[in-house]
Amino acid sequence: MEHGDPSPDRQVEVTCTVNGTARRLRVDPRTTLLDTLRERLELTGTKKGCDRGQCGACTVHVDGRRVLSCLTMVATLDGREVTTVEGLAEGDRLHPVQRAFIDHDGFQCGFCTSGQIMSAVAVLREGHAMTDAEIREAMSGNICRCGAYPNIVEAVKQARS
Repeated sequence: MEHGDPSPDRQVEVTCTVNGTARRLRVDPRTTLLDTLRERLELTGTKKGCDRGQCGACTVHVDGRRVLSCLTMVATLDGREVTTVEGLAEGDRLHPVQRAFIDHDGFQCGFCTSGQIMSAVAVLREGHAMTDAEIREAMSGNICRCGAYPNIVEAVKQARS
């Protein structure tokens, strides 16, 4: 092992906020946010699609910005705020984007839905949802294998208003 390489059993401590709850974790520095969310924190709404940052199914927010959790090392999140699809609703009241996806059937198999919703929330916050073309471009990192794109665009437009 070269000098400076982490040993396989080395753990790092990370304190971050996940969906409004402070979490203190000891993790291998090579652990992704996606695996930590799903396996350690049992937040399974974030999906593991390609595990290469190409499909967007694992999209979450870190400090309000969308990130691909399969490419984000949890060790980099000390002091940061993470929001997953489970953290969007307020009790039984759905986030407007979640409601719009239901109203416009913005999903079919549902596998990409959480990543699509998280991206849509960010797109609206960023102000990139003025036209259908802008919505499509801003959401282009999220793949839907079922082809629900027209419904997703309509959902984003509804949530925008």
